[in-house]
Amino acid sequence: MSKASAYREQSIEELEAKESELLKQMFEMKCQLSLEKKIDKPHLLREHRRERARILTILSEKKVS
Repeated sequence: MSKASAYREQSIEELEAKESELLKQMFEMKCQLSLEKKIDKPHLLREHRRERARILTILSEKKVS
């Protein structure tokens, strides 16, 4: 998990790539959860969701400025 200050230093393209990577990981975890009814590290789903929210917030700040 990264801090918001680390994301502010990255470019918009890097942030969008990281966001799409997180979406892919979250999708895979949700599929595994629905099929197997359990995942190895359930806390990662919450962390990924929060990290994605940080990235989207910073992306919107950068696009407005």
